Amino acid sequence: MKFMVLVKATADSEAGIMPSEKLLAEMGRYNEELVKAGIMQAGEGLHPSSKGARVRFSGKNRTVIDGPFTETKELVAGFWLWQCASLQEAIDWVKRCPNPMPGDSEIEIRQIFGAEDFGEALTPELRAQEERLRAQVDKSKTP
Repeated sequence: MKFMVLVKATADSEAGIMPSEKLLAEMGRYNEELVKAGIMQAGEGLHPSSKGARVRFSGKNRTVIDGPFTETKELVAGFWLWQCASLQEAIDWVKRCPNPMPGDSEIEIRQIFGAEDFGEALTPELRAQEERLRAQVDKSKTP
């Protein structure tokens, strides 16, 4: 099962306060454990929402909303993509994570849909298209 593990933003991360050298070292060691265990597929920190934008869809209309966004508790400061056997395994790994923020923080775990989750709506043609696109993405990663 694939999971997206979301590090929730805080007032500090939204203010652009960078992690300390100590925290970077702790997270580096943690990420090494994830890689050695075959769990981590990707992971990155995100700039504050003041450097971002949202696009709102309403029918055929598109409206661009520039950051910053006010609801810090709904924002993401970073993420990992993990391959785990279960939600419980992902939870167990998150519990081992250093606190990603100087104060209180929260990490959210969300399972990523697999092709099998879409049932009959994912026709053989759509499944073939998905497989072609994944192959192209994988090929573009190879130097």
